[in-house]
Amino acid sequence: MTWCIRHIDNVKGFGLFSTENISSGSVILEEDPIISCQFSWNKLYKYRACDYCMKSLETTEEMCKRLAQNPGLKLPHHECCESKPVTYVHCQKCEEIYCSMDCREKAYNEFHKTLCPSSDLSDRNALEVLDETWRGFHYPPETASIQMIIRILARIKQEEKKEEFISDIEKFCHASRNDVEQIAHKLLGEQFLVQLTTLREQLSSVLFDESVQHWFTDDGFKNLFALLGTNQQGVGTSALSVWVHNCDELDLNPKDREELDNLIDGLYEELENVAGTFLNCEGAGLYRIQSKCNHSCEPNAEVCFPHNNHRLAVKACKDIAAGEEITISYLSECQIARGRYSRQQFLKENYLFHCCCSKCLEQTDDPDVTTDEESSSDMED
Repeated sequence: MTWCIRHIDNVKGFGLFSTENISSGSVILEEDPIISCQFSWNKLYKYRACDYCMKSLETTEEMCKRLAQNPGLKLPHHECCESKPVTYVHCQKCEEIYCSMDCREKAYNEFHKTLCPSSDLSDRNALEVLDETWRGFHYPPETASIQMIIRILARIKQEEKKEEFISDIEKFCHASRNDVEQIAHKLLGEQFLVQLTTLREQLSSVLFDESVQHWFTDDGFKNLFALLGTNQQGVGTSALSVWVHNCDELDLNPKDREELDNLIDGLYEELENVAGTFLNCEGAGLYRIQSKCNHSCEPNAEVCFPHNNHRLAVKACKDIAAGEEITISYLSECQIARGRYSRQQFLKENYLFHCCCSKCLEQTDDPDVTTDEESSSDMED
């Protein structure tokens, strides 16, 4: 093991630290989530993913035809697509689909026994209404999901070691505001009070559990949302990205390589023109270890999903010395390239902290305006 978890302070809580020198490019850890799910809007727009591990279930050609709205689209090198529909299975009692028998069994034993429409405990109509309420409250890009809470509660109902699982969930940071910085999570403002109350009441009517009755109070429900908003890790899977990676590994002559590269460039351009930048099956998961990684705007590690499912890897993107904290970025590539103030605003709204990483400290004297405001000012000058 190349890492350990240490308590840092009462503000940051815990952090992940290297126990030996780690070379850039090395995989520091791999981890499956406690719970994961596809985002509600993503599923509504027919991104097909395994209902347990979130593996992309479309073939690359199927995915590209749908996203490009081009039924005549053809792709070469089908051998580079790893989607295997022959292995896919449905729940024996409903239409939920899984990439394998193993995922179907895990889902049923963890949460689907409760949520399956055939279950005596499941009120399918109430669950669909709850999902519709959520989508009306939180539009894409999604940063949390009522489906995560639904699955957590379903798993509590099915868990033999119920107290142990609840303890695992409550070990995640779950404050709805940072009183030191006077910051409240963006999903929990006064403007969302009615929606939150509706969600809580609808959830209570279908999945109330006495063992976590404190989650169904006003404050408890807010804390549960804050837990997701500040701890869950986005998950993205794509048959297309796997196909492209495998195409890159093909041993081709220079002419064929150039033709394939041009085809792939043109394909991405066509997809983005029609579907925008949301090309993946997207969702989120809660990870015990990865959640202990603190943010830096100059991280020394990155999160990736090498298996095209919800299994996460943390990989060093710089050399890391023994004893050094392992940090990741909570920002997208686009966000991390923005100015200090823009980065700080996003982190405060979504993660309830004021970033004091080395990059932010170096930029302390920069103006307190967003990158867009700064660009507009430069254009006027």
